[in-house]
Amino acid sequence: MKIVLQRVSEAHVKVGQKEVGRAGQGMLIFLGVAKGDAEEDVDYLIRKIIELRIFEDENGKMNRSAKDVKAEFLVVSQFTLLGDCMKGRRPSFDKAAEPKEAERLYELFVEKLSQQDFKVATGEFRAMMDVSLVNDGPVTFVLDSK
Repeated sequence: MKIVLQRVSEAHVKVGQKEVGRAGQGMLIFLGVAKGDAEEDVDYLIRKIIELRIFEDENGKMNRSAKDVKAEFLVVSQFTLLGDCMKGRRPSFDKAAEPKEAERLYELFVEKLSQQDFKVATGEFRAMMDVSLVNDGPVTFVLDSK
């Protein structure tokens, strides 16, 4: 399981002209599910992102976690994170999980994150989406459960 995490002042996602998810100060998380990923991968990444100290303290140091600042989350599925561009000119998505399993783990990720007392919004699984954000910093990290 791979995520791209961006610290944001705000973020929102639209499907067509309709806004389906919005978050204030917190994180925008793009989530890709790989073949072989399981609930343990979800648990690892949830623990990691809620405890990761990427928010600034009163001295401007990254010393505060999502819990400390009561962060909001926008979680967007993005299978292209599993794209392999090493050969040829067209990405291969052989490493991405099958859609049914990817959706199950994506929904589990959202559910478990929500159970941690955070406001969690989402995009729409397998939809074409327009994602807008104000990257705070900019601060961006790539995390992999493997």
